Amino acid sequence: NRYQRHILLPEVGVEGQAKLLGSKVLMLGAGGLGSPSAMYLAAAGVGTIGIVDMDEVDASNLQRQILHNIDRIGDRKVDSAKKTLNLLNPDVKVITYDTRLDASNIMEIIEGYDVIVDGADNFPSRYLLNDASIKLGIPVVHGSIFRFEGMVTVFDPKSGPTYRDMVPEPPPAELAPSCAEAGVLGVLPGIVGSIQALETIKVLLGLGDSLSGRILAIDTTEMTFRTFKLRPDPNNHVTYANRDRIEVRDLEGACAPWLSH
Repeated sequence: NRYQRHILLPEVGVEGQAKLLGSKVLMLGAGGLGSPSAMYLAAAGVGTIGIVDMDEVDASNLQRQILHNIDRIGDRKVDSAKKTLNLLNPDVKVITYDTRLDASNIMEIIEGYDVIVDGADNFPSRYLLNDASIKLGIPVVHGSIFRFEGMVTVFDPKSGPTYRDMVPEPPPAELAPSCAEAGVLGVLPGIVGSIQALETIKVLLGLGDSLSGRILAIDTTEMTFRTFKLRPDPNNHVTYANRDRIEVRDLEGACAPWLSH
């Protein structure tokens, strides 16, 4: 039994493994963070994994994006990811979305998933995902990386703070370079993405204390792992309590709480 080591854990067991096989997780991105997350979730037996990505495999990806390989340069990332995950665990159903998430499609795509793993590398996608996931009450396991540093947290809209509590407004574009502009140590997304997979399994099974309400900050140059409290922002009204008033919109320039009146 490929899941024997899980079943031996009293906290998982046969019942927990069956729950994983019945779970649905959506990966936002099949890149640096999405690669290790998706592979460990597939190996763990998460029954349905959705993957959203509109990019193709480039040689510069291979330094960190382990879902892909040199033979797949030029292929669509979602197709490459599906091949890798199917080889890793045929039990897993992989659903691909070769598209850019925007306000016109996000609600239809994310509805029905139990957890979303956020591997987005840009602020518009993060705010869009935040508002849509709050509206539907879906937990988001957020990860981000920059050069030698990374962070992970869990946004559970029903019980804890969310992305707008952590980042009320996006920084100016010149202060928010992407990994392509700033660089990233190839191993770092493996660490952060693996922790995202771990937190996802904990959320799915109700194991231990998740990182909801806490930020795990990682500095690989000093090899330090620190946690910080994250509390709800009283000025943030994009909340689960206000979910019926949330208007999911694409981020254009300034970011404001989008509530209908």
